[in-house]
Amino acid sequence: MSRELMLFRHGKSDWSEQVEDFARPLKDRGKRGAQRMGVWLQQQALLPDLVISSPAERAITTAQKATKAMGLDARAIARDRRVYAARLDDLLKVLADVPAETRRVMLVGHNPGLEELTEYLEGKYIPLPSDGKLLPTATLAVIELPDSWDDLKAGDGQLIGITRASILPKKFPFPDHKGKEMRDRPAYYYNQSSVIPYRMNDGQLEILVVRSSKCKHWVVPKGVSDPATSLQASAAKEAFEEAGVEGEVGEQALGSYKYEKWGADCTVQVYPMAVNKIIPEASWEENHRGREWLSPKLAMKRVKQSELKPMIQALAEQLEG
Repeated sequence: MSRELMLFRHGKSDWSEQVEDFARPLKDRGKRGAQRMGVWLQQQALLPDLVISSPAERAITTAQKATKAMGLDARAIARDRRVYAARLDDLLKVLADVPAETRRVMLVGHNPGLEELTEYLEGKYIPLPSDGKLLPTATLAVIELPDSWDDLKAGDGQLIGITRASILPKKFPFPDHKGKEMRDRPAYYYNQSSVIPYRMNDGQLEILVVRSSKCKHWVVPKGVSDPATSLQASAAKEAFEEAGVEGEVGEQALGSYKYEKWGADCTVQVYPMAVNKIIPEASWEENHRGREWLSPKLAMKRVKQSELKPMIQALAEQLEG
C-alpha cells in the first residue's frame, strides 16, 4: 500500500516584531491561511495520521491552527527540531524515523528544505507557476510514496498536487440546520467554554475574577474550546493560562450565554471549578492581568458579563446551602 506525504510550508510570518528568527510569529493572514488549509484537508478526507512540525513559532502555530481546523488534537503534534532550518538530508532523516505503520504524514516546516524535498522525491523538473514560487507560504504539496518511509531516493515519489491557501475560500463553513453558512472563523471558534473558579477560605466562599487581556474590565476565564477535547478540559486550560489556577471542573454547566464576535454569535458554556492549586505570580504567564478573590456578592458586581451574575448567585446558593 502506498503512503502519502503532505509538505506544508508555514503561513505568512510577521516581520514587524524584532525577535530572533526562531521566535518570529505568524501574521493574522498566516493564521487564517493555516486554518483554511486545515478545513480544506478535512473536506478532502486527507487527515494525517501523524503531524510533524518544526518547533519554530511560525511553524508550530501553523501546525496547530491547521490541525484544530481539521478537528484533530493539536497536542499530538510531534515537534522535531531537525525540521527547523533543515535541508534535504535532514528531512529525509526525519521521515526515516516515522513509524512503519503510519500511512499519511503532514510535515510542517520551512523553505528551502521543503521545496528541495518536493523536487527530490518527484525526481524531475516541476514547472513553476507564473510567480516563480513552488511552495510560497501556507502552501501544501501532496506526494505519493512507496510502502516505506526509510531510504527514500530521488524519484521515489509522485507529486499529486500543490494547493495554496490563497486560492481557498476566505470564509469558513458553519454547518447548521439550514445547510452551510460561511463565517469569519472555523466553526469551532463559536463553541466556547468558561469556568467560575471558587474556593473556601476560612469557611467563606470566594470567587476568583481576573482582568481581561487588555485590562479594561473584570472577567472569569473563557476561551475557544479545542475541537478534540471536552468543554470542561478546554475551560480548565483557559483557567490555567488566564487566571493561573488549577482545579476540578464540574460536569454540569451552571448555564450558558451568547455574545457576538467574528460576525456571528458565540455560545459559551459556563462551569464551576473548585480551585486546588494557585500558580505563583512569578510563574503565571499572564500575570499582567491581575486577579482577585472576592465574595460572591462583590464578584457579581465586578464582572462585566451580566449573564454571569445569576450563575455566580446560583453557585453560591448551591455551595453555601
